[in-house]
Amino acid sequence: MSHAIEIISTTGSTGSTGSAALGVISRILEEGFAAGDTAVVDELCSPDLVEHQFGLAGTGAEAIEGVKEAIQWLHRAVPDLTFTIEDWVEAGDTIWVRARARGTASGPVLGPPSGRPVDITVIDVARITDGRIVEHWGVPDRFALLAQTGALARLRQTS
Repeated sequence: MSHAIEIISTTGSTGSTGSAALGVISRILEEGFAAGDTAVVDELCSPDLVEHQFGLAGTGAEAIEGVKEAIQWLHRAVPDLTFTIEDWVEAGDTIWVRARARGTASGPVLGPPSGRPVDITVIDVARITDGRIVEHWGVPDRFALLAQTGALARLRQTS
């Protein structure tokens, strides 16, 4: 199964067609979250990573392990996941990315696989130093994921 990443917006605030920081974000999305390879986290994240994303927040080894667990969970839930970077901007050592994640919920998402299509927006903000993510804020549209997979309807039925 091929996991490609498409970059729609080819110019960010740097005025170039790409940057080292965009390359780092593209790789963690494509090789990590889309392909399910957790080894890329050790390569692309600083051992002193500060993670701010809800549910993954932590520092150092705790943050690294949280990102790896998120990759594994998402890849099990949506194994054909692909990302399209639709917009990005960079200032200094910080990059802001708006990506679209699409696939099929053929794995479990708070219940049995639904087989439904998934199409969500993810906002990532990362500080990148020497080719590694040192600090990260992520805002995936989890509500849309729950609604599109049918998990939200199942949760409402049990309450």
